[in-house]
Order: sequence, then C-alpha cells, then structure tokens
Amino acid sequence: MILNPDFPHIIWSFTYRGWRLEVDQSEEDGQVLYTVWANHKDGCAVAVPCALTREEAIKRGKHYVDFRLNQAAMSLI
Repeated sequence: MILNPDFPHIIWSFTYRGWRLEVDQSEEDGQVLYTVWANHKDGCAVAVPCALTREEAIKRGKHYVDFRLNQAAMSLI
C-alpha cells in the first residue's frame, strides 16, 4: 500500500500539432519539478519526465511532438 501517493497536478494543458500536452507540477525535497504528458489519438506518453522550469518543460514537450511527427513522416518514405 502506498501511504502518500503522488497524484498528477495538471497546471496547464494545450493542443500542439494535434497532440494534447499536459504540464504537471510537483515538489520533491522543496524543489518544484515539472512533467509533461503527451496525449494523442493512439495513446499517451510521458514526453518530459523532469524539468526545472515550466518554460523548459513546454519547450521540451513541443520538441517531443515535433520529433515523433518527423519520425512518422520518415517512416512513410
């Protein structure tokens, strides 16, 4: 049994290139940390497991989506 579970605390979400990005904020030993979940029609993934600022998390989340879409386009060639 988990005595103190860490539930997501989504502070902001937005759509980017057809993906829904959700920014989660948590705190570990007094340090605020951010995680980004990337959701699309086929499922979801943790796009950014840990970032120290919200801006960094968003930038890396967008980069994750761009990379995935480029990989998909490359597999068609």
